[in-house]
Amino acid sequence: MPWAISAPTGASRARYAAFSTSRSVWEKEGQVDQELSAKFESELRIEKEARDSDTLPPNIQEYLDNSPFELEDTPGQEEVALTRKFGDESIRITFTIADLNEVNQEEEFDTDPALSDEEAADAADTNAQSGGANIKGAINQGRTKGGNFAVAPEDSIAPSDREEGGYEDAGSGGEGDQEPSFPARIHVNVEKAGKGTLQLDAVAQDGEIVIENVYYYQKPELADAKTAEQDWARRNLYTGPPFGNLDEDLQVLLERYFDERGVNTALALWIPEYIDFKEQKEYLNWLSNVKSFVDA
Repeated sequence: MPWAISAPTGASRARYAAFSTSRSVWEKEGQVDQELSAKFESELRIEKEARDSDTLPPNIQEYLDNSPFELEDTPGQEEVALTRKFGDESIRITFTIADLNEVNQEEEFDTDPALSDEEAADAADTNAQSGGANIKGAINQGRTKGGNFAVAPEDSIAPSDREEGGYEDAGSGGEGDQEPSFPARIHVNVEKAGKGTLQLDAVAQDGEIVIENVYYYQKPELADAKTAEQDWARRNLYTGPPFGNLDEDLQVLLERYFDERGVNTALALWIPEYIDFKEQKEYLNWLSNVKSFVDA
């Protein structure tokens, strides 16, 4: 006798969840979207009222107008470049606004006054032993045992004798003295066709270029390795000793070499100011973009 197949009863039928199109499921906005958007709008208004981020400040613009360098600044990117020709050399200076953010983060965590004093003392000792060198706006510069310049007050260049515009009062002791700036790392590549690249690593702060290292690369593409292969290829290269280990006369001549090419006091004063300007501009763009995303 064949088996009889009966139709499934209501109790045994598969049950499916009802599909709901209620507002709770298709809610476009979260509970905090409007409040968050309003806060972004408030931040944008406050920042725009505090400073104009669309127009370069006069001192920044004046440096560019009187400098041989061309500015390369892509919106949305942290790195900025200055380029120029010097005879048969191609010179490229790069720096990044990330240095300003790193300084701000360090300041947030540096809350122990006693620790700060100890670190300041340690930094002073390290400075005296590091052999780093400073390029400063001075005429007669003597060197300390540690390799840093000691500038006598009577040897400072008078404000009226400074060639660079926008920074005449820096270091003059007058009312125009600028507040201490943050340290900005710079990389300078001097390339000669078929001869390789001389690369400078330094820090720009308070009108000084403190040289840390001078490297030589026979292959220019290895100076700023952009691929893993290039980075690996340069790891085993001998590119030169620490700058402070060089003969002092050699250090002075290298400083003058880069000074002739525009790596000087004016540049050291300009870079931190431009970083501050660009960071503010990028911050405003970030606020605007995130607000637009929240509102979409």
